[in-house]
Amino acid sequence: MKPTSASSPSSQVPLTSRLGNFIDRTFQYWTIAPLIITLLFLVAYPSVQLLRMSVSEVDIVKGKTVWEFVGLKHLETALQDPVVPVALKNTLIFVIAVVLIETALSLLISILVSRSKHLVGLYRTVMLIPLLIPPIAIGTMWRLMYDYNYGFINQVLDLIGIAGPTWTANPKLALPSIILVDLWHWTSFMFLIILAGLESLPLELNEAARVDGASEDQIFRFITLPLLRPTLITAVMLRTIFAFKVFDEIFLLTGGGPGTATEVVSLYIYKVFSGQFRLGYASFLALGLALIISVFVIFYRRLGQRAHA
Repeated sequence: MKPTSASSPSSQVPLTSRLGNFIDRTFQYWTIAPLIITLLFLVAYPSVQLLRMSVSEVDIVKGKTVWEFVGLKHLETALQDPVVPVALKNTLIFVIAVVLIETALSLLISILVSRSKHLVGLYRTVMLIPLLIPPIAIGTMWRLMYDYNYGFINQVLDLIGIAGPTWTANPKLALPSIILVDLWHWTSFMFLIILAGLESLPLELNEAARVDGASEDQIFRFITLPLLRPTLITAVMLRTIFAFKVFDEIFLLTGGGPGTATEVVSLYIYKVFSGQFRLGYASFLALGLALIISVFVIFYRRLGQRAHA
């Protein structure tokens, strides 16, 4: 008789054991698979569709979507569109103004609240209120306050003998009026992030500096501010992203007017998409706005990496 060959090690392992070993080796991938599938469905597919629409003319004919590839035609249209540079300029002015002012205000309020020993809970609750109000309610409330004839602001000015202006109807005051509303609404968001960063800092360094004779200004400049820099960069980055996408306040208060005094990119995209029904051109503008925001995000991330270094 011929000697029987020895069975391979894998054939001697029961099927259930091999299946169990396979699951153990790949368990980490199975756990994140639902997340990856969800991200592909919610992020990747819409992004691909946006890219496709940005180089196409999209029309709906007899209930069907008709796509026509146009290449860089929308870029030529954007370069010749007189509203685009105005909207981009207004957007940049708005973003720079609200981010700088809200960061400074939030930092100041956070320092005052962190050093306060009384009514700290009340201060935090009051600062949370603007974030809890829906944007449509905020726009309606401030629209009534800005009313030329019956608005609260002009009524107060009238009591002290000052004739109130037409806040949102004046081309020179419309954008500053929008910025003021945004400051009221979003300063609390920055405040919460910065206050959390302040309260997470080690108190031992401040106490040691005081023992060595350092003043409060020196402690803030050379200890608190450098340690708080990563938190500040994160807060500023998030606020910049949200500021570029501003829509509700301007839509409710001015609608982009008077003229194009408060026209911003996000509002113009809405008008092109819904009003003019130019889906491809609106998608190209949306893609351009996303690229501009990405540049800022990359800049902030590099600042953050330097701050952590």
